[in-house]
Amino acid sequence: MKLPIIRQFYQTQTPENLEKTLEVLEAFCEFRGATEEDLNVAGELITNICGALEVHNNVKNGMSEKDALNGFAQKVLGSIDK
Repeated sequence: MKLPIIRQFYQTQTPENLEKTLEVLEAFCEFRGATEEDLNVAGELITNICGALEVHNNVKNGMSEKDALNGFAQKVLGSIDK
């Protein structure tokens, strides 16, 4: 997870574009020929895209961009600690 990438995805892409990209990456991960490195890269992209989608949703519901970004980061870090 990289907040600068999540911020850029949020600022430059619509939720619809992000969702379509997410579908493609998830389908790619199911390909038997994908290497461990491929899956790691795709997984990182999926995490960043999900973060941007969550930021879009939180901003739409009235949260500031900064708070939405920080909230997502805390959620991810909190799940790692558990």
